[in-house]
Order: sequence, then C-alpha cells, then structure tokens
Amino acid sequence: MHMFFRTMMHMLVFSRRKPRLGHYDVAHTNFRVLPTDLDILNHMNNGVYLSIMDVARFDMLVRNGVWAIFKERGWYPVVVAETISFRKSLEPWQRFTIESRILGFDDKAVYVEQRFVRPDADGNPEIYAQGFIRGRFLKRSGGVVPIEELLEAVGAVPDEMELPEWLLRWAPDVALPATRAEAPSVWS
Repeated sequence: MHMFFRTMMHMLVFSRRKPRLGHYDVAHTNFRVLPTDLDILNHMNNGVYLSIMDVARFDMLVRNGVWAIFKERGWYPVVVAETISFRKSLEPWQRFTIESRILGFDDKAVYVEQRFVRPDADGNPEIYAQGFIRGRFLKRSGGVVPIEELLEAVGAVPDEMELPEWLLRWAPDVALPATRAEAPSVWS
C-alpha cells in the first residue's frame, strides 16, 4: 500500500507541478528514504529500489506527456525485464534523485535507464545504483502495441540515440520461454 500511495502522490501531485519534459529528456525525480523502505540491516531494501524506479518512470511519463497519449489510446506499460547494480547503500532519511531516460527501442520494446544519485562531498552527482528496464506496451482492448504504432504516437527517436550493444544482447539472454519444459535449468 505504501508504494501505491507514493506512486499516486507523484502522478497526481508532484509530477504535475514540475516542468514539462520532451519525450526523450532526462527526468529527475526526488525521494527520501523512509522507514518503510528499510530492511533489517537499516538501509534501503534492494527490492524497494525496483519499486521506486516504477514511481520515477511514472513521473517521467506524466511529465513528458507520454502518459496522456497512453491514456487516450488505452495503452499501458509493463516491465518485461529489469536489472540493477548497486554501488552504495541508501540510509534512513537520505534524500536522493532518480534520473530516468528512455534509451531507445528494439523491434518489440522500449529500454529505460535509471540512476539513483546523491551529491558527493564536492556536490557532484554520485551514482549509488543503476538500473535498466525493458518494457512493452499493452492495449486495454487486448494485444501488444507494435513499436511502429508507439513511435507514430510519441515521435521518432532522435538520431543520436543508440542502444548499447550489451543491452540488446541482454534482452534475449534473460527472456523466459513460454513453458517450463522449454526453460533451460541448472536444477536436476
């Protein structure tokens, strides 16, 4: 319930008060580590990072106008795969910012990079964690939104945007098969 409340506060209040963004601009979303975010070791729980990334992506989509396009067309985003790497822990009550940006598209999905940053001793942004998601768009009426239709709605990708090669390799490497029988396993 806590994350639902946080998401609604950002979408309905905070995001609407912030400056509008272009579809491919970096969104900066501010947070504070709350007691409900902590694990038994008294730092932000690793699973909470992924949930807060969701909130920041919604902030980005509201501010860049894409959420309004989705609502109008009856589309909604879903995460297909995500990965995160940690460098430093976030402690109780610390303020931090998530920088979110759309990296680009393959033939089926969108890729988003998100970084958890805090100022270092000199005031420069220091990366605490970095995550990447691969997302699809579904139609409320059923089916998947083709990338061509999505790009027609939100605008072409800027020429300088190019997905990193490792990210394009990562997507099929972590994709799950349709059935358990098709899944490679280390279990005997």
